[in-house]
Amino acid sequence: QVQLVESGGGLVQAGGSLRLSCAASGNIFRINAMGWYRQAPGKQRELVAAGNSGGSTNYADSVKGRFTISRDNADNTVYLQMNSLKPEDTAVYYCNANIRVPGRYFDRDYWGEGTLVTVSS
Repeated sequence: QVQLVESGGGLVQAGGSLRLSCAASGNIFRINAMGWYRQAPGKQRELVAAGNSGGSTNYADSVKGRFTISRDNADNTVYLQMNSLKPEDTAVYYCNANIRVPGRYFDRDYWGEGTLVTVSS
């Protein structure tokens, strides 16, 4: 009943920029943290950036100063602005949200299907 839909991936040259979007929809009571993870071929999924409902954010060291996460709480949307992209940023990027649905007394994580970002050298 809760869906996360990502958009904005694609092919870009090194040094370029992309903006990812992720919209949460469905039967939602509250969204806590929202964030982005990525998984490169042959590697484990890793946190890229996350932000909580209070506005605090954290980033992987590898993207600090280049990527910016932001949220539109009114639209249940999270964005990832990616600048100065490098070939090593190539991965499938997944949206993640920690959500409370009505009638439940616990929060759980939801995931999007992923969007591919390819950075050519």
